Amino acid sequence: MVTALPRIGRRSRRAALAALVALGLLLWWLLPMGGAPSPGGRVTLATGVPTGVYARYGELLKQDLAHDLPDVDLRLVRSEGSIDNLRQLVAGRAGFTIATADAVAAYRAEGEPGADRLRACARLYDDYMQLVVPKKSPVRSTKDLRRLRVGVGTDSSGVQLITRRLLEAAGLDFDRDIVPVRVGIDRMPELLEKGELDAFFWSGGLPTTAVQHLVQRFPVRLVQLGDLSQALHRQGERTRYYRAAVMPSDAYPKAQNGEAVKTIAVANLLVTTDREDAALTEGFTRTVIDSRDWIGRQVHAAQKVDLRTAVFTDPLELHEGARRYYVSQKP
Repeated sequence: MVTALPRIGRRSRRAALAALVALGLLLWWLLPMGGAPSPGGRVTLATGVPTGVYARYGELLKQDLAHDLPDVDLRLVRSEGSIDNLRQLVAGRAGFTIATADAVAAYRAEGEPGADRLRACARLYDDYMQLVVPKKSPVRSTKDLRRLRVGVGTDSSGVQLITRRLLEAAGLDFDRDIVPVRVGIDRMPELLEKGELDAFFWSGGLPTTAVQHLVQRFPVRLVQLGDLSQALHRQGERTRYYRAAVMPSDAYPKAQNGEAVKTIAVANLLVTTDREDAALTEGFTRTVIDSRDWIGRQVHAAQKVDLRTAVFTDPLELHEGARRYYVSQKP
């Protein structure tokens, strides 16, 4: 004898269906978009010296990433500048870093280890070359630095790279015509104030904290570099990443007497390698773009980060994850 199964009533079927729909919505809410796991793990960002814009930008970006990628543990490490950053990156000591476009091009042109693995996430803000001297200094142009003690940045910095090229454009030999003092922005202001430097070069976003603090306690002046623009570009392919620029009068008001200063600028890139995870790189890039306004209120240079220009990362091609992000933003 076969026992008939009880029939499920219409009300019961509706209740079961509603439960399934609710379960589906709950899973959709809990799972990351697209069903892919959220990026996680420890990631390192190489920045720069503590008093530079790279370091402050990294600190603020870390806060935003903690919100956007909560499973990522971002660690910040100091460096001597762009060249040192690239070396840390290809050696695997950092997953992401910031470097100037000219430093990246030089690293590739010289065939440095891992140069072919470098990839870009975004073009960020521009660095402005700054030549700082005491207020009463007779120096009015780079040519006047002959025989003077000049802070030129450390040997692994992008500052020294562009300083060498500016001196060449001015007809000066780096090793013979000046006394190069190979220190970074963490030491140059103090040495200038003590009279142990006659001038120093710095390449950074506007304004740079270390220069701001120096201006507040010691009378200094910014020397124009605009007269070197044409001679600089005559050096060929290696200098095509530089553009003529103007530091606005309110960058360092006390050092500029209310006047704009002609100078040279170069773009900064957020850089990684082709080894980096695409989902992580996509999320990292998204946060960099989305955090512009918030970070820009504290680091003025970050206001220049823009979705429309972020993809122009010459001399590097975009990482696949970054490209995926920019494609998703197209209307």
